[in-house]
Amino acid sequence: MPLRGAGGEPISFARTIHSHGCARLPPAAVQEDPLVYRRFFRIGAKVTNVAMHSRDGELVVETTRPLARRDAAAVEAAVARMFRFGDDLSPFYAQIANDDSLAWAASGAGRILASPSVFEDVIKTICTTNCAWSGTIRMTGALSDLGGGAFPEPTAVAQAPDSWFRDVARMGYRGAYVKTIARDVAAGTLDLEGLLDQRRPDDEVEEALLELPGIGPYGAAHVMQLLGRHRQLVLDSWTRPKYRRLAGKKRAADSTIRRAFARYGSYAGLAFWLYLTRDWLAED
Repeated sequence: MPLRGAGGEPISFARTIHSHGCARLPPAAVQEDPLVYRRFFRIGAKVTNVAMHSRDGELVVETTRPLARRDAAAVEAAVARMFRFGDDLSPFYAQIANDDSLAWAASGAGRILASPSVFEDVIKTICTTNCAWSGTIRMTGALSDLGGGAFPEPTAVAQAPDSWFRDVARMGYRGAYVKTIARDVAAGTLDLEGLLDQRRPDDEVEEALLELPGIGPYGAAHVMQLLGRHRQLVLDSWTRPKYRRLAGKKRAADSTIRRAFARYGSYAGLAFWLYLTRDWLAED
C-alpha cells in the first residue's frame, strides 16, 4: 500500500504509529528497532498476528499465516481504515507550510492512527477516562484476552458477566457503560460504524458521540480525531499542562487555548495535537 493520502500527500509511518498512546494499547504493540507495528486481528473464527512496516514509501502488511483472498481483503480494508488512506490532508499541509510551529508536520505527521473499528476506538477512549495509564492498559489487556488475543466483538463484550467487568477488567463505573454500548451495537440498535460517513456534519457526529454513556466532551473530541474530524481540541489533564509549558504560560483557560488554534479552522484540533506531540519523535 503506498504511504500516500487521498490528495497524494505523504504519510509518515513512524509518526502515525506514534501519533497517540492508544495506538499501542492491546492488542497492538510497537517494536522500535526495526520499527514494526504489530496487532492481532480476528479474521473469521481465527485470530491472526499482523505486522506492518514501511519500505520504499510503501506500507508492507505481513501475516503469520496464509490468508484466503477474502480474508486478506478484510485485513487490507482494516489497515486502510487505521491509516485513513482515504483522507486528504493536503489542504492542511499547505496551510502549515510556512508555520513556524507546525511546518515540520507537512512531511506526513498528520495521521492519527485509528483502530479497525469505531467500536474499538470508543471503548478504548472510555478506558482512558479518569484513571492512570496503567489502568487503561489493564482494561484493554483484559478486553483483548476476552477476544482471544484480538479486540473482542461487541457480542462477546455484551455477553460477559458483570463479574468480569468488576473483577477481571476492573473497569469500575466504566463497566456498565462499556457493556451497554456493546449490547446496543450487538443488537443492531446502535450503529457506531455509521459515524465513518464523511457526509455527516461534524456537529451531528459530535452529538451522537455525546449521547453515548461514558463519552463526554473529552471523549467525543478524541474519537472525532480518530474519525478524521479535526476541529475539536482534546482538552484533558495531560494536554492542558503540556500546552501551558510549551507556550510559557502559567495559566490558560480552555477558551484561550481554543482561540490560539482557531486560525486552523477545521484542523484546529489536529494542529493542537501536533503542537503538543512534536517532541515525541526525533525529526528527520
